[in-house]
Amino acid sequence: MTSTETATSRFEHSSDALAHSVSGSTWRAAFRIGPADATIAPAIRVGLAAAVVLIVGGLLGYQELAGFAALGAVCAAFGRYEPYPRLAGKLAMVGIALVASVAVGGVLGLVGVSVWIQIGVLSLLAGAAYCFMSGFEITGPGPVILVFAAAGAAGFTSTASGLMQLILAASLGILVGWMAAMFPALVLPMGPARLAVARAVAAVGRLEQTGEPGVVAAQASIARARSITASSGRIKSAVDHGRELVAVLDEADAAVAAWHEHGDPTLIHDIALHEKELRKLKRSSMIEHALEPASEIPAPDGYFVAGLARMYSREVRTNAGRIVLASLFAGWLAAGAGLEHPTWASMGAVAAMQGLNYKQTVQRGIQRLLGNVAGAVIAAVLIAMTLGYWQAVVAVVIFQVAAELSVIKNYALTSMAVTPMALVLIGLNAPITTDSAVARVVDTLIGVVVGVVVGALTISRADRHHVLR
Repeated sequence: MTSTETATSRFEHSSDALAHSVSGSTWRAAFRIGPADATIAPAIRVGLAAAVVLIVGGLLGYQELAGFAALGAVCAAFGRYEPYPRLAGKLAMVGIALVASVAVGGVLGLVGVSVWIQIGVLSLLAGAAYCFMSGFEITGPGPVILVFAAAGAAGFTSTASGLMQLILAASLGILVGWMAAMFPALVLPMGPARLAVARAVAAVGRLEQTGEPGVVAAQASIARARSITASSGRIKSAVDHGRELVAVLDEADAAVAAWHEHGDPTLIHDIALHEKELRKLKRSSMIEHALEPASEIPAPDGYFVAGLARMYSREVRTNAGRIVLASLFAGWLAAGAGLEHPTWASMGAVAAMQGLNYKQTVQRGIQRLLGNVAGAVIAAVLIAMTLGYWQAVVAVVIFQVAAELSVIKNYALTSMAVTPMALVLIGLNAPITTDSAVARVVDTLIGVVVGVVVGALTISRADRHHVLR
């Protein structure tokens, strides 16, 4: 293929991608509500962590700093469904990254750099955060939280003592969030493993409905359950239960093989009997139709070394570069237009481009925009009511729980809760008006459009998810 043909091919692929972003079917897909299970407990944990730091901060007279502590407590929203030994390490890394982000933003505020430089630094931070979270496969709110923390710190402090107070507040919030996320390990140490095995069993049980495409999904679900069980099995009190769960997964593998190779559904029906029991909140085993426990639990994966390697992979670095570009262009465009909060545009672009492919980028962008519009209306009403501190605390906790309950189902619903929550938190540090809600929508629109366009212009020719109907 000549260079001209290559350029034409890329132009056509980018044009198709842009056409996908404005098609009716794409916008209709943004309204779909996805399936989700086991969302209540994680949402309550995050809500409680935020409530604790906001209440304590208010009682001690540190209302302004309490917002940053609440932001730190959001670390409890990362890594849901991870086995607790692995979660402890990942949340600690998220906490360190959050503190570093607050420090970076605080230094920007302390030095008093221009908004143009600030956007540049925050965009680089977004790229680094993407590499970190993608490399270590840390699920949750994503890099945008780190950018939000840095942007908030930049606008809050202008003194060294103020910066230290911010760092301390964020650190205390992170500690509370870490403890909230890890507390269930004391009472249900195998909870994540039981849920993962239940999901694997469910995937196997659906093979007769899903057909051949379901085989790959079932095998992937079994593999993830094995990884989580292996890590959870490091907890001494859970070893026996872990061996039993491994036996269930061995039976699940056998069921998939029997159905795939011989069309025999007998084992599929047998394995499906375990799901109901596995979804019960139990500390020990007692699985119905018990199997002979496996002789041992496999060694857990070394996620840290593997994460370091993934951080520097070409795919991760390429996506990080695209995020930096989108964040820069969106922020500078908003700044050039004279908007009051151009960093919000950068965050809109970052949030949109967290998708794994262009199709997800467009969908997240549409959902973020729609959610922000609805959330801005809610925020405007709350701002007009001039909430006091304690009323604001109640609102923040409610929105935080709502966001966590809906995050897997539909990102628009999440954005609808996050937008007023973010504006109320900002209001704890500085007075805001209903104009801030409108500005949030405009900045988000700029960020989403820039993110979608940059995504289309830099799309890989191998990325064809948006054309697969």
